[in-house]
Amino acid sequence: MLIGELLKKNGLINEEQWTAALAELRTDGPAFMTEILVDGYGVNELQILHVLADHFACDVLETVDADLLDAALVADLPVEFARTHMLLPVRYRGEVHILTNDPVAVIEQNDLSVLLQAEPIPLLAPKQAILEAIETCYFSRQHDSQVLIANLESSSPYRASPDGASDLLRSSDQTPVTQLVNQILLDALKEGASDIHIEPFDKSMRVRFRLDGVMYDRPAPPKSMEAALSSRLKIMARLDIAEKRLPQDGMARVNVGEREIDVRMSTVPVAEGERIVLRLLRHDTTRLSMSELGMPKGLLQSFRTLLREPHGVIWVTGPTGSGKTTSLYAALQELDTSRRNVMTIEDPVEYQLPEIGQIGVKPDIGLTFSRGLRHILRQDPDIILVGETRDLETAEIVVQASLTGHLVFSTLHTNDALSAVVRLVDMGIEPFLLAESTRATMAQRLVRQLCPHCKVEDPERASGEALGELAQVLEDQTIYRAVGCERCREGYSGRIGIYELHVVTDAMQEAIRHNQGLENLRHLSTEQGTKNLWHDALHKVALGLTSLDEVRGTLGSHSAR
Repeated sequence: MLIGELLKKNGLINEEQWTAALAELRTDGPAFMTEILVDGYGVNELQILHVLADHFACDVLETVDADLLDAALVADLPVEFARTHMLLPVRYRGEVHILTNDPVAVIEQNDLSVLLQAEPIPLLAPKQAILEAIETCYFSRQHDSQVLIANLESSSPYRASPDGASDLLRSSDQTPVTQLVNQILLDALKEGASDIHIEPFDKSMRVRFRLDGVMYDRPAPPKSMEAALSSRLKIMARLDIAEKRLPQDGMARVNVGEREIDVRMSTVPVAEGERIVLRLLRHDTTRLSMSELGMPKGLLQSFRTLLREPHGVIWVTGPTGSGKTTSLYAALQELDTSRRNVMTIEDPVEYQLPEIGQIGVKPDIGLTFSRGLRHILRQDPDIILVGETRDLETAEIVVQASLTGHLVFSTLHTNDALSAVVRLVDMGIEPFLLAESTRATMAQRLVRQLCPHCKVEDPERASGEALGELAQVLEDQTIYRAVGCERCREGYSGRIGIYELHVVTDAMQEAIRHNQGLENLRHLSTEQGTKNLWHDALHKVALGLTSLDEVRGTLGSHSAR
């Protein structure tokens, strides 16, 4: 075999190794032999590729840059063909090349050249680099949802595909409704949507994506597809497709190549049909570090100090979608998990963290926050993350866990940080226990960031009447407003956190113990120099990171405290 002769000639293997590798070979071709040699005989894949490149007079790439990829080249090429044969057309040095790790597979390359109407020029790369390039290229393909929907209108009746999870990049063997569902999910992932809303009306349907916390309309399927679309989504989430009268919740998993995406699904019956909301949970999303969250420098230092506490509770508050979980995950990443046992209980587990035990609640089988937390305490934990404190039982276990030597993080749905104390007392937690256990409360929100390419100076200045003494934060500062361009959405791109952190001092602990009320706690916190959400938000306005309109829309138009 040619590859054997080449490798022996270049001293990468000896005759004995080649004979043994041949005995393992079940399929002809360097692509398969390469795997045997790399996995079983310690031969470097790049060395093999360079030997082949010298013989076939072609180039080798160790990595495939994104600027080589051209989605137009794969418009008519099924992703299954590209994956099976490890072939991908790319633009390299101004010409169309075929990315491969098997230059001898000329039949497949010729088939591809017929499709491309160009002579194949091999370009060698490692297997993993080719696979990643295939997924990136197909994921970036531009699809016209309106054209797809128009085509589907003429292909009724619609049937739900019988299979469950699917690869969103495949299309050649899928039913029309499956193609539509995959397209909606792909579009949402490309645009960075957190949620997909599918809403039925009397004579139409509506599809909306939540992007940076704001809802945007997207091309919607015809009303005639409603039943098939609903059934397909329910099959994916293993829900009862015959049940249309009761709300249902489920979880689906889809693939984008080798990437896994969890889809949390909720259906609710409404007058015109079933309203479906999909929450997209990307396991491969890059997790932010604490320094990337947008915390003010002083607050960040204080929060990091709290991470070194041996015990106590740190409450993180804010409405749904305010980034609480992201902040807590960032905090967990800074812990020394090699010397401390860290466990979490969440609903659901949104991102998998290395060296941390994560439990997802399953209320349908009795695994609730409170029950799961009781069992976590038997696992000898040092640090515990409770995804949400929803009831008195969970709150009592959190407090008791902190008092028995555990550092606990948990979230609450309150408007500001200090309201967490009032909420917990209202739940039924004894004030003296809350005072002993609570180390800090933190509130946060997410505001959209101004697009740096199109933001313009805003002649408006904050009035003292609207902002009170906080107006001085913007004094003599240039502030900006959103405009909008092709690189952003309505003048905004991405989001950043705004924070307030109240570390419980001895005076505050005494006030909590005697249940002296929210206003007294705020007074004590102000005396120690704590800045509230409005102060941090206006500071970010002064830095040109966000706009005054965005802050008002997030925190409300009422006077800042």
